[in-house]
Order: sequence, then structure tokens, then C-alpha cells
Amino acid sequence: MAIILWLCIIAAFVLAFIGLIKPVIPSVLVLWVGFLIYQFGFHNGNLSWVFYVSMILLTLFIIVADFIMNQYFVNKFGGSKASEYAALGGVIVGCFVFPPFGIIIIPFVAVLIVEMIQEPNFTKALKASFGSVVAFLASTVAQAFIMVIMIIWFFIDALLIN
Repeated sequence: MAIILWLCIIAAFVLAFIGLIKPVIPSVLVLWVGFLIYQFGFHNGNLSWVFYVSMILLTLFIIVADFIMNQYFVNKFGGSKASEYAALGGVIVGCFVFPPFGIIIIPFVAVLIVEMIQEPNFTKALKASFGSVVAFLASTVAQAFIMVIMIIWFFIDALLIN
């Protein structure tokens, strides 16, 4: 039974990383599935309260940072407030349209269209669109880094401390 539980935990962690390129899968929340399988699947699976508080804080950080990075990079590359929302909507739509490339292409095109409607300056619109791509890539790298920290912390707490 323990082997099956560990396989489920590892599957949850792998699925979480798949969620980084397929944002319809809430990657950081899937990590929690692995944590909870361990907590409730093993009789002595008591992860420390420090672990859970830290994981909650890191989870909130990932979620908030994702939105902030999107706004920051689109704005930094000259995009308008409407472009920030277009990029966010484009990521959501891109999950379903032409996956996994849609999550880069759709926000890019959405920002380009919004910027061209607001001010027909192709160079400026293209720059803002590029900002949406940089935002997605930066956010993905940051999430992956934090998720690796969360998984390492899990294994330290589950295998070494308990």
C-alpha cells in the first residue's frame, strides 16, 4: 500500500510541473494533493505545522506573483491596463486553443490587437505583446523554482524529520 501512495504522491508532483505548461491544471494546488495524500495516507504521516504554514505562504506567493508579474511586464514593455487584462484572458483562453503553444500565442495576439485598437502604432503594440510573453516565461520559471523548493521541503519533512 505504501508503494501505491508514494506513486500517487510522485504522480501529483509530476502533474504539478505539467501544469506549468498547461495552466488549466492548477500546478501549485496539485502539489497539495501530494502533501495531503502523504498526510492522510500514512498512519504516521504527520508533517509539521511549520511545513504547512510555509506551504500556505509559498502557495499564496505563487498565486499573487503570477498576476503581479503579468501586470508588471506588460506595463514595463509599454502596454496599457487593457493589455494587462487581455494578456491574462489570453493565457486562460490559450489553455484551450492550440495547447500548449496557445498560452504564449493567444496572449501575444490579444495584447497586439488591444494595443492596435487603442493606438495604431505597430512597434509599440509589438513591444507590449512581447511583454506578455516575457511575463508568462518569467512567471513559469519562478513557479517552477518555488515548487522545487516546496517538494524538497516536503521530502525533508516527510522522510528525515518524521
